[in-house]
Amino acid sequence: MKKKVILRCLIGAPIGLSISFIITLIVSACIGRGEYYPVQPQLAELCGNELNAVVIQTICSLICGAAFAGASVIWKKEGWSLFKQTVLHCIIITVSFFPIAYCMYWMPHSFWGIAGYIFIFFIGYFFVWFGQYFAMKKNIRSLNGAVMSDNAKDQ
Repeated sequence: MKKKVILRCLIGAPIGLSISFIITLIVSACIGRGEYYPVQPQLAELCGNELNAVVIQTICSLICGAAFAGASVIWKKEGWSLFKQTVLHCIIITVSFFPIAYCMYWMPHSFWGIAGYIFIFFIGYFFVWFGQYFAMKKNIRSLNGAVMSDNAKDQ
């Protein structure tokens, strides 16, 4: 199990970095001034300069990717209820992502900024969860249909 977590973390870290980079490209394109904005200005100011902020954001993006990928091992735990898996996965993702999002200024540092971030995070989390749930359910039905078809052929 530990080996799987480590392997997934190693795979997830560069994916997290890639996603972070793509987000900065999208944000820069949406601002529309023809400039690249790699980090939030508040983070650059806090870190002393933009380069230090980019280094810190890069490390945090690697950590986020690793945490998301490593936590996915929870879904492979047989014997655990779907509820237990979901709650534990959600806690791990929230505990690893929220402090990073706050420190990187990916959300406004105000009550409403944090509340809005939490709301959007959980809405997004459960949309993805439900999408995965229904995809797995469809896959299980398909596999059951194939097994039934094979059983019918054998008889």
